[in-house]
Amino acid sequence: MCKKIFVAATGQNCGKSTVCLSLLHRAAKKYKRIGFIKPLGPKLVEFRGLQVDKDALLMAQIFGLEEQISDMSPVPLYPKTTRQVLDGEISSATLGEQMLSACQRLEEKCDFLVIEGAGHAGVGSVIGYNNAQVAKLLDAPVMMVSEGGIGRAIDSINLNLSEFNQTGVPVHLLLVNKLHAEKRQLNLHYLNKAFAHLDMHIEGGFNFSPILANPTLKRISRLLNGPLQANEEQGLRIAHSVQLGSASAQRVADLLKESTLLMVHTSRDELMVMLASLYHLPEYRHKITGMVIAGHAPVSPITLKIVDDSHIPYIRTQMTTSEAFSRIKDDVSKINAEDLEKTNLIRHLADVELDFEKIDAILNP
Repeated sequence: MCKKIFVAATGQNCGKSTVCLSLLHRAAKKYKRIGFIKPLGPKLVEFRGLQVDKDALLMAQIFGLEEQISDMSPVPLYPKTTRQVLDGEISSATLGEQMLSACQRLEEKCDFLVIEGAGHAGVGSVIGYNNAQVAKLLDAPVMMVSEGGIGRAIDSINLNLSEFNQTGVPVHLLLVNKLHAEKRQLNLHYLNKAFAHLDMHIEGGFNFSPILANPTLKRISRLLNGPLQANEEQGLRIAHSVQLGSASAQRVADLLKESTLLMVHTSRDELMVMLASLYHLPEYRHKITGMVIAGHAPVSPITLKIVDDSHIPYIRTQMTTSEAFSRIKDDVSKINAEDLEKTNLIRHLADVELDFEKIDAILNP
């Protein structure tokens, strides 16, 4: 009989996909056949001629489950899907049947199945299947992932629990994620106090990690819609710090931190030349992830040749430096299968920090 876990969340960016990846990684050491399903797929990508949820594709690529991809993302949500349901062109019951049939097929093939919800508990209500209703439909025990904190975290958890309570679906386990190490025990202490009246286990998830939270140059290139001049290894470097190159060249050099991405306007020839020169030096190479060269004006041909000859990674965008800076800072980095530094770190953290046996015992007694 297949064991299942429905992974819900209090909202976006709680680390739900990281948790799902970790569960599958640990489950693969215990169970012969593992599987994954994202019943509702609101964020679609194309794969082998199909439109599938990006999280389903991520798990398929990491764990070699590509042949199951159609069942892993059974209900892709297109921009017009909600209107079609509300207009009566698509039946909610039909969508439910698609999710249930796909899940049952995967259960026949798997010993352990991770079911990932979409967004917060209410997502999917417009088509008649929010997270709680999907968990009930698929008869899966629920684990909810939340971010760390006290006041705001408790408010968000209560708000999401209400959907599950209303549907009659118990949440057996709360996994508190992205905890700051120095506040970890304090957070868990007060969360246990706040929910002591509920029959719900509370466990600490992963501590906040800058590596998981920050983007690679490849991701930044996609964010800015600008070409990346870098080799494959450079493209996967993570920018832990983003710095506006608005000060003097010497001041910019003095302010460099570990793995800094510099935002440089096309008019700052002296700054681009200096960074290209520093990139040759071992004592600076680890501090410079690359540059974003922003602005409409062209870069001087001589400056561009110096930059190209240095092999410093850079992204060229027509945005202003402030626009590009804001877009990067507002982004919450997501994992993809190419981010080996991130996926390998998640696997390691899952091995040393995730009490999989306890989670499995709570949800599948």
